[in-house]
Amino acid sequence: MKLSDFDFDLPEALIATRPANPRSAARLLVVEGDRIVDRHVRELVDLLRPGDRLVLNDTRVIPARLSGTRTRETGQGPVSARIEATLLEPRPGGAWAALLKPLRKVKEGEEIRFSDRLTARVASIAEGQADLAFNLEGEDFDAALAEAGDMPLPPYIAALRAPDARDKTDYQTVWARHSGAVAAPTASLHFDEALLAALKARGVDFTHVTLHVGAGTFLPVKVEDVTTHRMHAEWGEVTERAAAEINATKAAGGRVIPVGTTALRLIETAARSGRVEPWRGPTDIFIYPGFVFHATDALMTNFHLPKSTLLMLVSALMGTERMRKVYAHAVTSGYRFFSYGDASLLIPDWGE
Repeated sequence: MKLSDFDFDLPEALIATRPANPRSAARLLVVEGDRIVDRHVRELVDLLRPGDRLVLNDTRVIPARLSGTRTRETGQGPVSARIEATLLEPRPGGAWAALLKPLRKVKEGEEIRFSDRLTARVASIAEGQADLAFNLEGEDFDAALAEAGDMPLPPYIAALRAPDARDKTDYQTVWARHSGAVAAPTASLHFDEALLAALKARGVDFTHVTLHVGAGTFLPVKVEDVTTHRMHAEWGEVTERAAAEINATKAAGGRVIPVGTTALRLIETAARSGRVEPWRGPTDIFIYPGFVFHATDALMTNFHLPKSTLLMLVSALMGTERMRKVYAHAVTSGYRFFSYGDASLLIPDWGE
């Protein structure tokens, strides 16, 4: 299984830099077996059945991109340097792993001031990253970070425009609850309160799980034999209640439909025994063609990068050749790609 098997050409004009407004106005490419139909997200009410269960990732994206100043005393007086920080993941003891640019302009023990309220000491530097020990913790840290930080837009959007105030709403799901992600579960961005209410009235059920999406989700696959790729680990939780709800839906003949690859990866991690069990901890599950699904009957997801692990995941669900046709249709039909782009509803042949 080669990396080139998951490549395709994507015109830059199809990379979405803003979401649809309203959220549910985004286009939805419905793939059921070999059948491909162009719809809109708001039509999920007609596409889903009473007794279906949507699995929603309730992680909250933190404004993880910070701009600060490092000041160093020299014989000629204080010298300052501008430092950009992107928080990656929390460390035990309250520090955060971070990417610093330019890393060469900081030393261990130095302080970076991000705002009047928020500073951090460079606790350690290793392997191109730094651990930052902030002066605040808990709710005080959250409040100061909300004031000083910007949303960590994916590299393919950040390359086209800078983050702004709109992204603090646009890049957050309406049900976000548990802070810790540095990237959004983007398929979930298509839902608004009106659509959720309509789905509930239709008889569709909801289960919340938590997977804190890390910056590693954007790391490229660098090996030609994709089966040797090592996934980054992300922290997640499937509660006893969530596991029971999913198993009850399966037993009753309803479909379990994760919204986004993050929710799918988490429930499949929790279902290695053949049924979903409560789960809490890191997961580095890698799903590629040949994977046996135990919990998932269908998937709602955005359109993914060429040669990405997420494209491998949807190919595992639907088949590699079928997904080539789906993506060719999406490109030809002008679907908008990636985090702020349009969505697909993928229903495999074995989902019945």
